Amino acid sequence: MDGQKIFGAIANVYRFVVDYMKIEDVKKIGVLGTGVMGSGIAQVFATYGFDVIARDVSDVALKGVMNEIVGGKYGLKRGVSRGKITQEQMDRAIKRIKMTTGVDEFCRDVDIVTECVPEDLNLKMKVFAELDKKCPKHTILATNSSGFSITALAGATERPDKVIGTHWFNPPPVLKGVEVIRAPDTSDETVEVVNGVLEKCGKTAIVFKDAPMAYGYLANRCYFALAREATRIVEEGTATETDIDNALKFGFGFPLGPFELFGFLTGRGGEPRRRRFEA
Repeated sequence: MDGQKIFGAIANVYRFVVDYMKIEDVKKIGVLGTGVMGSGIAQVFATYGFDVIARDVSDVALKGVMNEIVGGKYGLKRGVSRGKITQEQMDRAIKRIKMTTGVDEFCRDVDIVTECVPEDLNLKMKVFAELDKKCPKHTILATNSSGFSITALAGATERPDKVIGTHWFNPPPVLKGVEVIRAPDTSDETVEVVNGVLEKCGKTAIVFKDAPMAYGYLANRCYFALAREATRIVEEGTATETDIDNALKFGFGFPLGPFELFGFLTGRGGEPRRRRFEA
């Protein structure tokens, strides 16, 4: 082997060592998109000791985000009042959160990015391509998508081994489960780091493989199957929506039945709800 090949082999080993983190190396986390999910995820990371930088496209979008994190329905003040965190923990969490509209400022020195932009695959792919160019080489890129292919998002980058899905349930500060979706190229190191960070935040990681040809991850696919069958029962005329909601609440312990849940999410009733389950 000539000198150039030897140098190349050494460089590859060095790059592998440098580009992969350990759990304790994660200090700063970026949250891209500050809607309901983004603000809640940022709150969780800051509460459990991580520096957080949150980015959205405008100051208008960022306005009120900190108020929601501090005083919202599931905000830090509620955590203090319920004895989940102390006032000191709340004060520290607030100091750890920074807001920005700048791409370069957002990407600087981040160890993990959690993307929470609207559920549009083309938009997400553009975002991942930009993050890949701007973020440090070691940065893990995660999406909070509720169903898009992680393989497709990884293909928009030159770091497919560091692309992963982290689908948080709503509201993030309350619910403990987070779906962790690995694509074929997602490395074991990436999965280990993400799982470790979630564990530090008091979450339970539910890890499974990406299914590129199917929309939805484990929980949504199971729930959609249930909701479709519930719709068929109503259409048969063998039970009402209320009957089904009550059966699942009082028989299986669901907090809401499928029709109640969709009514809660949309504020709509009747036929539009059934069409939603069939989509």
